[in-house]
Amino acid sequence: MKKEDLRIVFMGTPEFAVESLRALVENGYPVVGVVTQPDKPVGRHGSVLRPSPVKQYALEHQLPVAQPEKMKDEAFLATLKQWKPNLQVVVAFRMLPQVVWDLPEYGTFNVHAALLPRYRGAAPINWAIINGETQTGVTTFFLDKDIDTGRIIMQQPTPIGPEDDVEAVYDRLMVLGAEICMKTVEQVIASDGHPEAIEQDALAKEGDLLCVAPKLFKENTLIDWTQSQKRVHDFVRGLSPVPGAWTLFTEPDGKQTVLKIYKTRQTEMPVQGDAPGSLLVERKKLYAATADGWLELQELQLAGKKRMAAVDFINGMKDKEMCMLGSE
Repeated sequence: MKKEDLRIVFMGTPEFAVESLRALVENGYPVVGVVTQPDKPVGRHGSVLRPSPVKQYALEHQLPVAQPEKMKDEAFLATLKQWKPNLQVVVAFRMLPQVVWDLPEYGTFNVHAALLPRYRGAAPINWAIINGETQTGVTTFFLDKDIDTGRIIMQQPTPIGPEDDVEAVYDRLMVLGAEICMKTVEQVIASDGHPEAIEQDALAKEGDLLCVAPKLFKENTLIDWTQSQKRVHDFVRGLSPVPGAWTLFTEPDGKQTVLKIYKTRQTEMPVQGDAPGSLLVERKKLYAATADGWLELQELQLAGKKRMAAVDFINGMKDKEMCMLGSE
């Protein structure tokens, strides 16, 4: 098979997906159509529609774009069939029905930001960091009827540093994802549309804990100060900068305000009977008590305020007594 024999439909929405689409386009692979989410309402009254990063790139390069509200919509399916894809590439999109992923002759593969079968789900980068992993990576696999369970084509690992946050790992995986996307397409060509792929069960070792990566909501991004200093530190960097780990800041009058924390530093300062979530100011530095030590809070944001360094937070609270952090 030659490169020119392919008819690729690309599906994706955020910036993470643009890097893979760009790699395909700039390397001359025939992308016959792009599928992305509908434009998102923004602004005070939602009167302005903002196109996805993938749509913006597609339009800049004169690529046909479809934005279905529902993946089983008859008009969308008709458009997809008119494009006559023999391969579909999915990066950071949504769950597809079988009528879509089973359409191309050579199937549909997905670029996933984790080393499957670990971290199946919507937020693999966040949860790998939250769980203190020292390694993650990217996987390409063929879609099937279940989420992130299909046969694996390729994997590429990369380390997670002890201070890496989501932004740092996201940027590395975005580039790595584009590279593995290209290599996977090359394998499709070299194998005449049938690259070797392995069942995920074959990669799971006995006793392995197959961590999952569910969506992030307010409920599962709340800091638990009764955990160890390292667990809280990993939790914060695993949610920074988006959506942000949060706690409640209680002022002397009893008012509670949401406080997001974006950056912390572990210390060797032991707690001595201080309740988890207690605050300490020492030499213009702000600390919070965890189960086994004081954690320095370096960057944070009160609801309705801008993100700020801890020293600015301390200066803003100079006439008030800072009270305990906690949960609802």
